[in-house]
Amino acid sequence: MTALPSPSDAPPSPRQDTDTRPEPVRAYLQYLAAERRLSPHTLAAYQRDLGILCRHAGDTPLQDLTPVDIRGLIVRLRGENLSPASVARQLSAWRGFYVFARRRLGFPVNPCIGLRPPKSAKRLPDVLSPDACAHLLDLPAEHILDRRDHAMFELLYSSGLRLAELAGLDLATVDMRAGEAQVTGKGGKTRIVPVGAQALAALAAWLPLRQTLARNGVAALFVNRRGDRLSPRSIQLRLARWAARAGVPQHVHPHMLRHAFATHMLQSSGDLRAVQELLGHASIGTTQVYTHLDWQHLAKVYDQTHPRARRKN
Repeated sequence: MTALPSPSDAPPSPRQDTDTRPEPVRAYLQYLAAERRLSPHTLAAYQRDLGILCRHAGDTPLQDLTPVDIRGLIVRLRGENLSPASVARQLSAWRGFYVFARRRLGFPVNPCIGLRPPKSAKRLPDVLSPDACAHLLDLPAEHILDRRDHAMFELLYSSGLRLAELAGLDLATVDMRAGEAQVTGKGGKTRIVPVGAQALAALAAWLPLRQTLARNGVAALFVNRRGDRLSPRSIQLRLARWAARAGVPQHVHPHMLRHAFATHMLQSSGDLRAVQELLGHASIGTTQVYTHLDWQHLAKVYDQTHPRARRKN
C-alpha cells in the first residue's frame, strides 16, 4: 500500500470537504444527521476528524487501511504535539465510522479495533462554590434584559441545563405550576427537570416583560431585544458580563453552572444515579467525574479543619 502522507496541513473546513469527501464518509455523516440526530456543531467535528483520516490515507481506499496505518497516524499526530485528548477524540470518530462502514457498507475490517488512545490526565471541570453561586445569582436585576438574564442563570443552576438546552426552551416547555421544564438534550432526547423556587420567581418576573419584546410567532422562552430567540453565544456573553458585574474573579461560562449544579447535588444527596438522570447523561461514567470533584472538596475541608491534618509551621 502507498505510504501515508505527512499530516502537517491543517484539516479542511466542512465547507471545503463537501465536494471531495469519499462516498463512505458522506454516507456516515448523513447517518449521523438523519438517524443519530447529532447537532451541526458535532457533525462538523466528525467531518474534520474524518477529513484528517481521508487526507492521510491518500490514494489508499479507506477499506484497505490496517491497524498499522492507524497506529502510525496516531504516532504522527502526537509527534505534531496534538494533545492526547484530541487524538483520542479523532480515534473515537474513526472507530465509529468503521463500525458503521462494516455494518452498512460491507467494509471487511475495523482497523481501529484494539487500538488505545494516548493517556491524558483527566482535567476536572471548574466549579463555583455554593457561596459563589449565591453571590452571582443575588445580583440585583434592574432593567428588562437584567430580568431576562437573571431568569436564565437561575434556571441554568437550578436545573443543570446545557447551554443549547437553555437556548432551545420554549414558553410551552416550562410548567410554572408544576415547577418543571421539558428540555431537549443531545440526540434529540427529551427529559423533565425540576425548576427550583428561586428560578420560578425569576421566571415569573421575566414572563410579563417577555411579552413586550417577543415578536409574533416566536415561541422562545428567552428572546433578544429584537424579539427573536436568544442565541447560545449571546447567553455566554451575557453571563460573562453578569459575572464581571458581580465581581467574580474567574471567567464564568454556562457549563460552569451546570457543573456547580451537579457537584452541589451530589454533595448533598450522594445519589449518583439521580444526578445522572437530572443531567441527561447517557452513561453514568460521564457523571462520575463529579465524584472526583466531591472528593476534592472533602479533602480540602479535611486539610483546613482536621487538627491532625494541619502542618506545623
